[in-house]
Amino acid sequence: MSEQAPHRWTVQELLDLVLDEGSFESWDEPIDISDAAPDYRAELETAREKAGTDESVVTGRGLVHGRPVAVVANEFRFLAGSIGLAAARRIISAVRRATAERLPILASTASGGTRMQEGTPAFVKMVEISRALMEHRAAGLPYLAYLRHPTTGGVYASWGSLAHVTVGEPGALIGFLGPKVFEALNGRPFPPNVQLAENLKHHGVIDGLATAEELPVLVDQVLSILVDAPSEPRLTRRTGEPAPDLDAWAAIEQTRSEERIGVRDVLRAGAEVVLPLSGTEKGERDSTVLVVMARIDGEPCLVVGQDRSRQGPGTPMGPGALRTARRAMRLANEMRLPLVTVIDTPGAELSQRAEEGAIAGEIARCLAGLATMRVPTVSVILGQGCGGGALALLPAQRVIAAEKAWLMPLPPEGASVIVHGDTAHADQQARGMRIRAVDLLVNGTVHHVVPEPPGDTGAALAAAVAAEIAAAIRAVRT
Repeated sequence: MSEQAPHRWTVQELLDLVLDEGSFESWDEPIDISDAAPDYRAELETAREKAGTDESVVTGRGLVHGRPVAVVANEFRFLAGSIGLAAARRIISAVRRATAERLPILASTASGGTRMQEGTPAFVKMVEISRALMEHRAAGLPYLAYLRHPTTGGVYASWGSLAHVTVGEPGALIGFLGPKVFEALNGRPFPPNVQLAENLKHHGVIDGLATAEELPVLVDQVLSILVDAPSEPRLTRRTGEPAPDLDAWAAIEQTRSEERIGVRDVLRAGAEVVLPLSGTEKGERDSTVLVVMARIDGEPCLVVGQDRSRQGPGTPMGPGALRTARRAMRLANEMRLPLVTVIDTPGAELSQRAEEGAIAGEIARCLAGLATMRVPTVSVILGQGCGGGALALLPAQRVIAAEKAWLMPLPPEGASVIVHGDTAHADQQARGMRIRAVDLLVNGTVHHVVPEPPGDTGAALAAAVAAEIAAAIRAVRT
């Protein structure tokens, strides 16, 4: 845990901070505690006085920059934000109402977990909360979670971990078992900083970090992608024809150059909003694949891109990168967002670790997932398209390629070894295997090639690719 814990916001302070002024409408019915045991009733009455709320959860409807959202928020001052039967019923009711009214849900947790005073009956209510949330997700409605300090126990292991996008408060304690309980049970302290929001972000368990003050802008950006309709394009599509006589080996050398643009350049040139997502949600993160929610030239989408700036001999694209891509596919389907994949890789990892991590199986599952997507799909071959790692992100309704991009089963050097027994014939193999974008256009693998004329700049090419992505989304969406 960090030396200084974050400021502990009251639920009212949080609502005032995040929601448009005067927009909150409570959905909460009064809770009767008259039949509680005397000692417990006294605890509840004291908690009400301390917290200023009648339970540990407040629910309702409000606006964030004019967009309606359902809100479910913990009040930690009420018995450490613990969830008893009444609080659980309140959450379930709010989630089901949000589903019926087709509202996104913004949840904010700050809780020690299940309320011990109410025992197992309260504990098992986490099942019904989870069921209601999965029904909400199945309806194609966004669920966003903001994990405040502290979030532990049954809350973290149920509705705190089921969102499409999960963001933690910097410095927040977020963990399955509170460190005090762990130390009491095991006679030794829990390792420091493991249950820190920053560490969970690093390991791909949560998507990002945001202070409470940053939350209104973040929620506005997320909803601008998930809720707002597409807007008019601002970028100009590039016209002209690719050069039919481009040398394949020259193209390979140029796409391997440090000056070659990557997916980040395309996003900088063409996206009005970019919200990174992190990892697989399962404690695995591979930065060779970038996943972002974005609006590219007015088109909301989810982008999975092989990041050339993060790949190298010491950091190849491993099975975790493909599992990250599969999480993105699942999210795109659930959130009903067009999916854009960007291919730019010297190849997937070849190692014992990769084999034992099911690299071949992950390639197959990416292929199967993309081939059966229920949302519009666009694939972009931006630079290097080498082997199964490239093929994994290829299947799409519309495939675009930059003129100097290429696709082949192995690196040219590897193909040379198979055919000639050495790497000296790599250029010859490249020229004979129909790997160029124009070849892919002729054989139907690619639907459109973005020209790269003489004197082209990286910034101009990135903008042209972004414009073509947006045009392709519009084409497959209609």
